[in-house]
Parts: sequence; structure tokens; C-alpha cells
Amino acid sequence: MRVQCEICPHHCKIEEGHVGLCKGRSNKNGEIISDNYGKITGMALDPIEKKPLYHFYPRSKILSVGSYGCNLKCPFCQNCDISMVGGSEIETAEISCEDLVQKAVALTDRGNIGIAYTYNEPLIGYEFIRDCATLAKHKGLKNVVVTNGYICEEPLKELLPVIDAFNIDLKGFTQEYYHKLRGDLATVKRSIELAADVCHVEVTTLIVPGENDSEKEMEKLSGWLASISPDIPLHISRFFPRWQMQDRDATPVKQVYRLAQIARGNLNFVHEGNC
Repeated sequence: MRVQCEICPHHCKIEEGHVGLCKGRSNKNGEIISDNYGKITGMALDPIEKKPLYHFYPRSKILSVGSYGCNLKCPFCQNCDISMVGGSEIETAEISCEDLVQKAVALTDRGNIGIAYTYNEPLIGYEFIRDCATLAKHKGLKNVVVTNGYICEEPLKELLPVIDAFNIDLKGFTQEYYHKLRGDLATVKRSIELAADVCHVEVTTLIVPGENDSEKEMEKLSGWLASISPDIPLHISRFFPRWQMQDRDATPVKQVYRLAQIARGNLNFVHEGNC
């Protein structure tokens, strides 16, 4: 029997014993579960600026954890070795929420402020984030999510009370571009709106040559962000050839700086990345 997943707008109808498009959620005994719950592919104590979050406890550190899988299919994915694979294709280590939070608490003497759910697309492991973040918040830790923002409104709203900060990828500002990535612009815009209403939010846009690098698009993107708040920081990042998009050059540095200049006409905090 197929069961429909309600976490993201793909609404995958998954057969018993199979996984959805994201490779991180499955149908087990007629119930959709987080197949990658507690299965970690990476863990590190990172500078908060690496998320990137430049305006949330700057110069602090945060314990970053990631799993596997993603619900978008960006051909330029920078973390394809973990985000584009399933659980049987990569080595993982299992960790409980209690142990993860305990590790985070133990690292506070090294400048750690909490836990960042990152590296792959963390929101496909919705239940693990919810459980860990709830426990972490009770311990006085901060919770950060680095996400593509492609999640349904109701589960996002349920998660917001335990999250302190987001960095949300806004891949571009046309539906045509999001269609190539198997996503939806309106969904991501709504996620940014909802998160910015109650959390600290910073936004990242990776500039891919020939795809989302026009000055007109950046004017629209930054203008829309400013309509929420001109104080939302925007990180404009340089693309490097990766995964299925190794047939083009890296974004010219001068183009990144030009687009950042345009964005500064609308936003108070704009940062160039990977330059």
C-alpha cells in the first residue's frame, strides 16, 4: 500500500519498504518514517560564519551535524556525496538525541552555542531535528537549521518554536529555474516569510553562470527580501563546478560583486561568498 509523505510539496506516495525522492523517508508498515533518523554522515565544531550566519552570535562556534538525502536535485550540488545518496550508499554513525545534546553541552567551554542541522538537507529528517532541538532548547542551547526551505507550511510551523536561526537557500527568483531543480519558488518564499517572522534568518543565493546571474533577477530577489525586512542578510556566493555541472566555469568574481552591489540597493547586509 502506498502512503503519502506530508513533509515537502513532492508529497511522495511511497510503497511499503521503499523510500521517497529525498532518499531519507520511507514507508515502514504503512507509516512514513524518517529513514535517516539519528544516522550521521558528518559532525564538526564549526565557526558560526561557516553556515553562513554572520549576524547570529558572530565569532561563536556551533556543533554541526548532517545526515544524507535531499528533496531537491540541484545539478551543481556542493555536497552531492551525502545529499544525493541513500542510506545503503554511504557509511553512517548512529547517535541518539540525548547523546548529541550531551556532546553539544560538553563543547560549550570551547565556544559552542548549540547545534546546527546542516550539510545535507536536514528537514527531510524532520523528526530528528524536532526531537533534538526540543531537548537542546531545554538545555539552553541554540538550534540552527541550514536548509533549502522546500518544506510544507504545517510541519515548518510546528518546528519554528524550537529553532533560533535559519540560513535558507533561495536558489534563484524564477519558477523556471526552480523547476529545473525539482522545486518550487513559492514554497521557499513562504518558508522565508514564516521563519523571518519568529526567528533570525539569513539567505544564501549561489550564482550559477547562465542560470540565475542576471542583474534583473537579483534586483527582484533582493527587493522581495527587503519587502519582508531590509535587515535580512543576503549571502551571494560564487559557484564552482561540481557534480553534474562540471561543464562550465566558476562564476566570475566581478559578477558576484556586481550582483552584491545591486542587492545593496535594497538590503542593508549583503555578503559576497566563496570569493
